[in-house]
Amino acid sequence: MMLTTTARPAPKTSAPGRLSPGVRRITLDAAGVPLSALLIEPVDGRPARATVVALHGGGMSAGYFDGQAHPDVSLLALGARLGCAVLALDRPGYGASAPYLPAGQPLLEQAATVRAALADARDRHVTAPLFLLAHSFGGKLALALAADAPSGSFVGLDVSGCGHRPAASAGLLGRATPPAGLRRLNWGPLRLYPAGTFRESGAVVAPLPRREAESAVEWGTLFPRLLPRVRVPVRFTFAEHEAWWRHEDADLVDLAAQFPAAPRVLVDRLPSAGHNVSLGSAARAYHLRALAFLDECLDAGARAAAR
Repeated sequence: MMLTTTARPAPKTSAPGRLSPGVRRITLDAAGVPLSALLIEPVDGRPARATVVALHGGGMSAGYFDGQAHPDVSLLALGARLGCAVLALDRPGYGASAPYLPAGQPLLEQAATVRAALADARDRHVTAPLFLLAHSFGGKLALALAADAPSGSFVGLDVSGCGHRPAASAGLLGRATPPAGLRRLNWGPLRLYPAGTFRESGAVVAPLPRREAESAVEWGTLFPRLLPRVRVPVRFTFAEHEAWWRHEDADLVDLAAQFPAAPRVLVDRLPSAGHNVSLGSAARAYHLRALAFLDECLDAGARAAAR
């Protein structure tokens, strides 16, 4: 797929913020498009057991996974303490790629761009097995990447804030004047977030690219094509106060049934959490569960290799 990379004046992006100790900013080459990212490696210098590739949601940035409002919030810091490398990407249309893709990209074009960036990451920065951990629109991207990936590309994926039956219209996204209730959809009750979350949010939130917002309505036609092609273990997490997606028991049973080729599909609920789970007070609980699932995926892979 050819990508147009004509540079234009940069749109407003999130301001660089504080980073957890050990986190560094890098730039990946996605077939001529620069993708900025945050990278941390295991704190004790050991080889990483795996690399967690973290993909943020719409209107956020890689900093979503390195929240600074409380020491327990950062996925990057926790993953490094538990022996993993964590690579959080600014998705296409965000960060360093915004001047090249000022309107962003729809889902399948993002998958092509990120696939090229991950090839560069494997060449220059990471060598361990890759595990996708993704939120909201990033969850759609992770599923698209896994659906078309050659065998062995990923050991599994963990998705939060994304389902298949919408509870609110994707047409609410990208409007010049945000409609009433959008904050409730994106955050849920504000008491679920540590003090200081919204003071620090300037380094985390980012403008939602136009083409990404427009493509959000296509998920209903894309997921029936993508999900049956996923052949790695999958785990979904739905926050207690998730309002973008339907997550009654019948919805979750039907969601799991969309993965006939996946060796394992888990669906979990996270109490006392809103849509932006990785910034909330329940972030550590969610990240620990996700990293435990990564361990299970690695163990299953080792058993399969032994057989």
